[in-house]
Amino acid sequence: MSTWVDSHCHLQERYLPGEDGADALEALRRARAAGVEAVVCVGTDEATSRQAVALAADQRGDDLPTLRAVVGLHPHEGYEDLRWLASILDDGDPAVVGVGECGLDYHYDNAPREAQRRSFAEQIAMAHEHDLALVIHARDAWDDLFDVLACEGVPTETVLHCFTGGPSEAARLVSLGITVSFSGIVTFKNADDLRASVAEVPLERLLIETDSPFLAPVPHRGQPNEPALVPLVGAAIAAVRDQSDDLVATATSANAARIFRL
Repeated sequence: MSTWVDSHCHLQERYLPGEDGADALEALRRARAAGVEAVVCVGTDEATSRQAVALAADQRGDDLPTLRAVVGLHPHEGYEDLRWLASILDDGDPAVVGVGECGLDYHYDNAPREAQRRSFAEQIAMAHEHDLALVIHARDAWDDLFDVLACEGVPTETVLHCFTGGPSEAARLVSLGITVSFSGIVTFKNADDLRASVAEVPLERLLIETDSPFLAPVPHRGQPNEPALVPLVGAAIAAVRDQSDDLVATATSANAARIFRL
């Protein structure tokens, strides 16, 4: 069985509200049984960021994957005082391996665009300051995304998570040294443009994720997603690229290990 890394998921109480984190632990055990060797749990605000850190610090046994935390403020939250984020990063917890998910989302426009840009720029600066990976959320905001990155500079390890663009956007990201992460959307019937991007991204710039509990891959579409399903995403990507599951699993796991210090 190939071994995989889920490079982006959400296991916090907001998403898996079981008592005392029991649902998260069961999800992690299922992931380990499915061949997932490591999981990156990503925050979207202060509460979920702190919970991600707590989960990553609570390694309860060999039946669980390695767990790391990424902390930050999602663009849907707009702009707020980020002293709480600076405090988490200043603690220097080795379980914290990235800043995010941050970025720009002009599809829903849940927050003013200028507020999104300010928050994104501030979090890029924090990633630089602490030499951590930057995890980006971007939807329908490519021009402003590249503008902010040009102004702030691209951190050494930067990931565009749950990529939903086409080959031209993917090529531009890769040209900047950014790693592109694909989710279960690659299995959706209407995702031909996305699959064309999968075929074009160099293997050394490719990651695989579930973004659970969202975006479960076919044949589980419409159901809650979880890290145990990342092998289905990986197999779909391998098929698009006409490569073996083992090759894609090995390469993407090595990429995740480098980026997230696994």
